[in-house]
Order: sequence, then C-alpha cells, then structure tokens
Amino acid sequence: MKLFSRTPGALRAVAATAAAGLIALTVSACGANAGSGAAESSSPGPDASGAAAEAFPVKVKSVYGETEIKEEPERVVSVSWVNGDTALALGVVPVAVPKVTWGMNANNSTDWADAKLDSLGAGKGSDKAPTFFDEPVGDVAYDAIADADPDVILAAYSGLTKEQYEKLSKIAPVVGPGVAAYGTPWEQSTEMIGQALGKSAEAKQLITDTEATIKKAADANPQLKGKTFIAGNFEPNQGGINVYTSADNRPRLLTALGMKEAPVVKANEKPGAFFFNYSAEKADELDSQIFFTWFPEGQNKESIEKDKLLNRIPAITKGGLVGTSDNQLLLSVSAANPLSLAWGADKIAALVGNGADVVEGK
Repeated sequence: MKLFSRTPGALRAVAATAAAGLIALTVSACGANAGSGAAESSSPGPDASGAAAEAFPVKVKSVYGETEIKEEPERVVSVSWVNGDTALALGVVPVAVPKVTWGMNANNSTDWADAKLDSLGAGKGSDKAPTFFDEPVGDVAYDAIADADPDVILAAYSGLTKEQYEKLSKIAPVVGPGVAAYGTPWEQSTEMIGQALGKSAEAKQLITDTEATIKKAADANPQLKGKTFIAGNFEPNQGGINVYTSADNRPRLLTALGMKEAPVVKANEKPGAFFFNYSAEKADELDSQIFFTWFPEGQNKESIEKDKLLNRIPAITKGGLVGTSDNQLLLSVSAANPLSLAWGADKIAALVGNGADVVEGK
C-alpha cells in the first residue's frame, strides 16, 4: 500500500511508512507501468451499474475529518494500489495510480488489475490506460499527482499522515484513510470510494458480491471452519516472529473463511497495531493449529521446520505450517480489495485448507 505489502521489518526500516513491507507489501500503491500519458478522464466502464447517479455534493468522512466533493469526479487519482483497484472494481479508470513494486506480474502490474483494465477498454497501450507513477517509500508523489490534474484523490486505504493529507488537499479533495496506518478494512474503503465517486449503490453490491466469493471459497474448504490460526512471518536472523493482528488483512480473510484467531494473538495485540514481535525463544507459546506465513527469498518451509527455535511452534510440530513464496498471491490478501479477493481468495483458502487436512491426518 504501500502493500501492500506490509512488513514489520520494512516498517522499522522506513519508520512505519508504507507499511506493508515485505509480506504485506507496501500496501499503498497500485498500478503497473501500463500506460504512457494520462487518460483523458476517469472513464466509467461498460460494465458499470445503471443505478441512478447520486446527487453531489457528497461528504466523505475519514480520520482527518470530512471531505466535500462538489461534483462527480471525472479525473481520479489513487494513493496506493488498493484504492486504484477499488475504483476499477466500481467501473472507474483512474487517470493516474502508483506503480506496483511488490508482487507485480511481468507487466509490473497485477493479474487482477490487468484483467479489469482490459475489460474496461483501458488496457496497456490504449488511450484510456492510466498513467503509472513512481511513489517514494514513506512519502507521496505530489508532483506526479498534481500533473494528473485530479478532481479527487483516493487514499481511503493508506498510511497518509495528517501533514500529507493537508498538503494533498491543496491539489484536490482527498478521501483520507478510514482507519490510520493501512488499517481500513476493504469493506469500509469500498464504501468510502463508492461514495466519493457517486457509486454508493454499486459499492454496496460489490461488497455483497465479494463476501459471496469469500463464502464460496470457505464452503469449498469446510475443514477450515473453527481451526485456530496465527498469521505471521519469520525473521530468524533477528531472533523474532512477526505476528499479524486482527487489524491486518491476512487474519481478516482467514477469519472470514471460518477460522478462529488464536488466543495468544488477542492477548498480545495492541490497539491500532497490525503486528507485534514475539521472541523465538518463546515460540512454543504461539499455540494454534495453523500458522500462515510467507516465505521470502532464501527461506522455505523446510528451513523453518529445521530451525531449532522456530520448529517449537505448535502448528509446525503438527504439520500445520502453511506458506507461500508467490508474492502476487500474498499481495492479493495483504492488499485486499474486491478485485484482488475475487482473484485470490479461493487460492488462499485451498492453500490453507491443505494444511488443515494435514493437521487432521488426512
């Protein structure tokens, strides 16, 4: 979202900025180097709902107050990948979005964003394709955003600070974060963006459809129901385990799939924090049936299982360590939005479901 991958290690390195660092990825950017030149306008897609247009002006609340949008936006710019994806899911092509820099595909984009852009007639090289700009780590690309001449700036899911929000507001109305520091649930950011674009009815339906997609994935993997889990990542060289809390998208999805967050997580999480660090010396206290993680380069399931401290985690001793080295797959849940969840929820459910089968001895 910087996302989007939000990685505790990265956050420490860049002072909690675009947080999502490694695994979650910078949870705040979204895009691919797919277009050259800004699109004429943020065009509604051919599959946009025929619902009656909402009356403007509209006011959207965020952690920094209330933003008034006087007229239906024609030129939309996104701060973060999630917000741009959500606009696309609502049938609106932004004129400019940040490049995807973690978990990207061969196009420096994502498979779900590419597919939606193509369906809206705004694929790579087309006249309607958005401009993709570089977003500095922990900061905002003010010049690139200003050059796009936006009518509205979407940052509902972001790590935008009050200072950054106020500076951006001098360019155009800003839909600020619903919850600070990349904490806005995808449902809330979808509602906020729908309101800003005059598409509240469509946003409501989009949330319903996405929830149905997640339920379908859960129904296809009934062994997940009631299983306790911990989501986190390992930093063996630093002697620690980063555990994600209910403020993070990964645990949110696993919970929506019918799983239960382990009591040890609730006992140690702090309000507003999306992760906490746990000493590997106390690994045996991280009790759950499933431990869901991501394997960065140089790390894999076998290396964790052989670690003399980490392999004392109860889920690992039971065969319940579930992980992926597919960065795009992880991005789909760490930078969760209706498009990414439609692409990845069933894949995550099947992956974790396989781990649940092992735990059950199947």
